[in-house]
Amino acid sequence: MNGEPLVRVENLKVYFPVRKGVFGKVQYVKAVDGVDLDIGKGQIVTLIGESGCGKTTLGKTIAGLIKPTSGKILFDGNDISKMKKDEYLHYRKNVQIIHQDPYSSLNPTKTVFYTISVFLKRWGIAHTRSQLIDKVSELLEIVGLHPAEDFLFKYPHQLSGGQRQRVVIARAISLNPKLIVADEPITMIDVSLRIGILDLLLDLQKKFGSSYLFITHDFGAARYFTAKGGGLIAVMYLGNIVEIGPAEKVIQNPLHPYTKVLLSAVPVPDPEVSRKKKPIKLKSLDIPSPINPPSGCKFHTRCPYSLDRCSKDVPKLVEVEKNHWVACWLYKGG
Repeated sequence: MNGEPLVRVENLKVYFPVRKGVFGKVQYVKAVDGVDLDIGKGQIVTLIGESGCGKTTLGKTIAGLIKPTSGKILFDGNDISKMKKDEYLHYRKNVQIIHQDPYSSLNPTKTVFYTISVFLKRWGIAHTRSQLIDKVSELLEIVGLHPAEDFLFKYPHQLSGGQRQRVVIARAISLNPKLIVADEPITMIDVSLRIGILDLLLDLQKKFGSSYLFITHDFGAARYFTAKGGGLIAVMYLGNIVEIGPAEKVIQNPLHPYTKVLLSAVPVPDPEVSRKKKPIKLKSLDIPSPINPPSGCKFHTRCPYSLDRCSKDVPKLVEVEKNHWVACWLYKGG
C-alpha cells in the first residue's frame, strides 16, 4: 500500500469478561485476539467470516464504540487512545457506522428530518431551519429517497426496511466521513432490496471517496460488492484474520482452508457447474468457543488438511503471493 493508511490496527485485542454463576471464575470472550489491519485512504476492505467470529466487534472498535483491551488503532497516523477530547470528537465525526438493523438504529420517536439534521447542526454544516431542510433533502435525494419532501417528516415506523436503511446511510454520509463501517448493511432487509443497497453504497464510495470497512458473513454479497468496488478481502475466524489480499485473488485463488470452505458454500446458479462442485468436508461442524479457543491454529479442530503442528503452534500471516497473505502451516513460513 502506498503512503500512510487511513486506519492502522496493531495487535488489537478485545476481550469481554463473563462469569458463570455468582461465585464463578471470571473468564473472557476473546472476540478480537491480536488483529493487524490497514485500511487505505479511499480503499474498500471487505471483512468476512461466520457469525461470532469477531468482525462486528472489530468494526465497532475501529469506530470508537468499543474500548479495546490492548493494542493500537491509528487514524491518520494518530493513536486514538492518546487523542485529546477535541481530536477524538473529530475522529468520531470522520468514522461513521451503518448498523445492520435499520429498525433499532433509528429513534422511533424522531422524524427523518430530526435524525439527520441534529448532526448537521451540531457540526455547523447548516444552521437555520431552511438550510437544514435543504441539506437533509439533498442527502435524501442522494440515497434514492425522492421526492425528499415525502420522507422529511416521516417516522421510522412509516418506512419500509429498505427505506430505513437508506435513511441510516444518509445519516452516515451527512458529515462526509473519511471512513464508513458498514456492518452487515443488507442482512435485515428484504432480499429483493439488497442489490440496490449494495449498489448505492458503491456509488457513494465513488462519489465521496470515503474508505469502507464492509462487514458481511455472506461470501455471495462480498463477491458482488468487490466485483464492482475492488479493494481487499480479509477473512476472519475466531478473533483472528486468517487471510487477506486483493479481492479477486482471494476469490479466484483462496489459500486458507477456512476461506475455501466459505467459498464452497456459495451457491452456483449454473446447474452444470454446481454438479461438478465438490463441497469441502469439515472434520467437525462445531465452532469452538471464543472463551476457550483451541491451541495453535484455531481452525485445526475443523480443518480437513490439518497437520500435527497446527494444534501446537500459532501460524502468522505470511505473504504467499504479492499482497496476498495467509496464516496457515500448509504454506512455507506460516
